Amino acid sequence: MTLPAEFHDIAARVNNWGRWGAADETGTLNLITDEVVRAAAAEIRTGHRVPLALPLKEDGVQAGLIPGRTNPLHTMVQINQELFGPGTVACSDDTVSMGLQSGTHWDALTHVSHSGRIYNGRPAATITAHGRAEFSGIDKAGPVVSRGVLLDVARAKGLDRLPGGHAVTPEDLAEAEEHGRVTVGAGDIVLVRTGQIQVYLAGDKHGYGFPSPGLSVRTPEWFHARDVAAVANDTLTFEIFPPEIENLWLPVHALHLVEMGMHQGQNWNLEPLSTACADTRRYTFLLSAMPEPFVGAVGTPVSPVAIL
Repeated sequence: MTLPAEFHDIAARVNNWGRWGAADETGTLNLITDEVVRAAAAEIRTGHRVPLALPLKEDGVQAGLIPGRTNPLHTMVQINQELFGPGTVACSDDTVSMGLQSGTHWDALTHVSHSGRIYNGRPAATITAHGRAEFSGIDKAGPVVSRGVLLDVARAKGLDRLPGGHAVTPEDLAEAEEHGRVTVGAGDIVLVRTGQIQVYLAGDKHGYGFPSPGLSVRTPEWFHARDVAAVANDTLTFEIFPPEIENLWLPVHALHLVEMGMHQGQNWNLEPLSTACADTRRYTFLLSAMPEPFVGAVGTPVSPVAIL
């Protein structure tokens, strides 16, 4: 099935190809300037730190929906081994095999393609088995630190969790802005809370993935108009799943990553942050969400921290 005209119309309105030059590989992260970071540092009032990552474990969030995206397999390779002879200091060591997007993660701009292209108009064929992502791998993202804004869509509606069939609209985002008494601005990293991760935390991995609330295909224009640097949420698929437009799979991924050059984050645990923001009536903070610099990777685990 070819992508419908509706998709291409939105793509034309949000496209950032060439905006930061033909050689650019980082997209909207260019909006996180030194000035933006200096201003973001002023968001720290108490120093309270709220971790946003799920634990990495063998019985993790993946339930087999995406082939090859395995939960972490953690293996001890030496235990109290006296490497330099009897009576010397003993060492323990371990290794992990995992899908880089199996837990709380960032998607690189190369995570999806459409019409044979990735961000900035480069050929999708520049991603290969041995060369990996030649352009816009997650290692190109650099340090991701900026003002974070929690748009608590569920709480703004008086709900613990949005229903599975709810597509988060621009109107929902504006309602959450008003609820938080905040205005999203250039260079911000926006965290959209649906409450869906409660399903996983309660032990239902399959119910967490499907059906799931998520961002509507109408929202990329909202983020584009505000020059948002990156977006993350508390769901497995980021956008509503099953899709709001029949047989149009992952359109928000394609609009964000390919057209806008805007990194996405999934499986972020926003529950403790929702409580902290509600208690303080402050929905902005300094957010540190540094990608692990796997060279040529199309995604990476991340352990983000909101500092209030």
